[in-house]
Amino acid sequence: MHIRAFLEEMERLAPSFLADDSDRERIGLIVEGRPEITKVCCALDPTPGVVARAVAVSADMLVVHHTPLWTPVTKLTGRTGQILHAILAADMNLYVMHTNFDRADDGINDALARLLLLTDISPLSLGRIGTCHITLSDISRVLGGGIRTWGALGETVTRLAVVAGSGFDPGLLQEAVDRGADAFLSSEMKHAVARAAPLPCIEATHYALEAPGMRELASRMGWEYIDDPPVVRQFP
Repeated sequence: MHIRAFLEEMERLAPSFLADDSDRERIGLIVEGRPEITKVCCALDPTPGVVARAVAVSADMLVVHHTPLWTPVTKLTGRTGQILHAILAADMNLYVMHTNFDRADDGINDALARLLLLTDISPLSLGRIGTCHITLSDISRVLGGGIRTWGALGETVTRLAVVAGSGFDPGLLQEAVDRGADAFLSSEMKHAVARAAPLPCIEATHYALEAPGMRELASRMGWEYIDDPPVVRQFP
């Protein structure tokens, strides 16, 4: 497949107009490599390990959710330099689909909702809300890691709002309440937001909530998914 056809397909899957205004310069083809695309790898983050694996299997394209270039680049040193050097040396393309894929149909948040077996699903401005049929213990098991709860919350939830990634925003929390949610699942809770939250919150890791969407995309498209979760240790 030529790169032009690949980019058209990616735009169909996650239209760029769905991205946050602040995100639109960080998505799409951010490193241009060879024009013919045969082998595609997919991951959540373009970590050194992920890039090394993609290079090792001679991938023509690496599709990720998070860009390695969050701020204007003035120096190619350290971790950023290492990542970009490996990508450029391999003549590999790097494509980013971030908040546009969060909002897209069959994107990050739909994959999370399906993973948690939600039904009667409807969209939030960033996320999904649906009827929950599993317990908190099941949610923790399905996500593959520990969760933390904030506020008075029993073992069961009726209407669960989910925002994959860092979604504990006061506006999103209030939207979930207005839509009838009795709990809100996301990651990276801040203390001040937790204290003022209008409904109980469930906190998981960023990777646990977003990796399923990229893994599902890779499976659907026939790409190789490269799993590279952060190393997290919990102590009593």
